[in-house]
Amino acid sequence: MRGKYGKKLTAWMLSLALLVTGLLFTAAVPAAEAATSRSVLADRIVQTGLKYLGTPYYFGARSGDTRRFDCSSFTQYVYYVNGIQLPRTSRQQAKVGQYVPSSQLQKADLVFFSTKRNGRIDHVAIYMGNNQLLHALPKPGVTVTKVNSYWKNTYVGARRVF
Repeated sequence: MRGKYGKKLTAWMLSLALLVTGLLFTAAVPAAEAATSRSVLADRIVQTGLKYLGTPYYFGARSGDTRRFDCSSFTQYVYYVNGIQLPRTSRQQAKVGQYVPSSQLQKADLVFFSTKRNGRIDHVAIYMGNNQLLHALPKPGVTVTKVNSYWKNTYVGARRVF
C-alpha cells in the first residue's frame, strides 16, 4: 500500500512542479519582452527627435509640419512617427498615459513645465535619460539641454505614454 501511494504522490508532486515552473517561466517571458520592447521604442523616439536638432521654433506650428515646431507639435510628431498618437497641446498631452514621479523618469517619458511659474503647463519635453531633455525652444529650436535649476524649478510633472 505504501508503494502505491508513494508513486501517486511522487507523480502528483512532479506534475505540480512542472506546472508551477511552466507558469513562472511563461509569466517571466512577456515581462522581459515588454521591458525590451519599451527600451527599443524609447530609443527610436529619441533617435527620431534627434534628427530634428536645430529645426526652428514657431509658436503654434501646425501638426506634421517638420520645417518648424513648437514644443508640443514636436513631441506630437516624434511620437506619431513611432506609432503613438498624442493630443496637440502640452496641457492636453499632460493628461495622457500614467503619472511618473521625477525620481523614476525613464527615456522617452514626457516631462511638463510651467515656464511662467503660474502652475499652468506651457512646455513639454522628451526625457532622454542621463538628466537630459530633448525639446523645441524659441532659441535655438529643437535642442538637447541638461535638467538644470531652471528646469527643476519649473517642473510640473511627467507622464509615461507607452
